[in-house]
Amino acid sequence: MKPLGWWLMLVGSLRLASVWFGFFDIWALRLAVFSKTTMTDVHGRTFGVWTLLTCTLCFLCAFNLENKPLYLATFLSFIYAFAHFLTEYLIYETMAIQNLTTVGTFAGISIVWMLLQWNAHQEPHVKNS
Repeated sequence: MKPLGWWLMLVGSLRLASVWFGFFDIWALRLAVFSKTTMTDVHGRTFGVWTLLTCTLCFLCAFNLENKPLYLATFLSFIYAFAHFLTEYLIYETMAIQNLTTVGTFAGISIVWMLLQWNAHQEPHVKNS
């Protein structure tokens, strides 16, 4: 597996912790992410399902880096997540800067790395003569 694939596996695995918190330990999710607001169990489960989808994308993409639509969907999931957390911090003020820094670091590294590797995982094209 290529280094980007290993990174995506790591990020997907860390996201699984957020899935667990969303479903089974809402207070840990509140403290770790949304520390400046109240969260209901429904909010936690919704966050858990959304995060489960993004972690699934990470795992699938890690093993299929040459699949451009999957690569794009995974890349966009990092863009969307970062934008979501940025608006939660800047507009809605539901996150502390420390929490934004944590999620922003993982999203930022992933976005930059995936951009730098955008065409690096293409299958070689065989020209038919």
